[in-house]
Amino acid sequence: MDYFCDQVQQKDVGRRLQVGQELLEYLSDPAKSPDVEQDQQRLDKVIDELAGWVNASNFKVALLGLDVLGAFVNRLSGRFKSYIGTVLLPLIDRMGDAKDQVREQAQNLILKLMDGAAPPLYIWERLVVGFKHKNYRSREGVCLCLIATLNIYGAQPLSLSKIVPHLCAALGDSNSQVRDAAILAIVEVYRHVGEKVRIDLTKRGIPPGRLQTIFTKFDEVRNSGNMILS
Repeated sequence: MDYFCDQVQQKDVGRRLQVGQELLEYLSDPAKSPDVEQDQQRLDKVIDELAGWVNASNFKVALLGLDVLGAFVNRLSGRFKSYIGTVLLPLIDRMGDAKDQVREQAQNLILKLMDGAAPPLYIWERLVVGFKHKNYRSREGVCLCLIATLNIYGAQPLSLSKIVPHLCAALGDSNSQVRDAAILAIVEVYRHVGEKVRIDLTKRGIPPGRLQTIFTKFDEVRNSGNMILS
């Protein structure tokens, strides 16, 4: 780990790509890497640097940073929880990347955090800031991430009453992709929660035309028999 702590600080792209692969191999075999957690400060430094990789301008470095952080989540499990504050903001940034692959992998790592490091509620309490991100793709990404979370975990582990107001704001976003993603997300919430979402939305000051569009989609879902609620 001393070696990696030193090497992850390299700025050279070629060197980073080489070190990242070495680190992936190292973490994959606990027998080879007994000292991962021996020195807390050293581990903090490595994770900190990798969060910087995620925000690198070179997409290969960003992808490798995401891979290596995923390997740390696998390895540390619940002990990774203390790093969620460090990695989540770079992940929200990367959900706004121009490359599909980077956006997808950033979302996958957020879902992996919910599976391995901390409960979905804990992650979402910190993820809602993404609804106000300056990059429209990040705002869209948070809506899509909510849909994925609901599909995996259902509504129970989430505090949807705290998320829905953000979604309602996103319904009036200046970008059409964000508005579309917000509609998809609110329909997904309805699929899990049912009619109380409809009642809630009538109190949110959403323009009547937009509200009607959403309610039509609610009706389509209900009539198609696709509700999660029995």
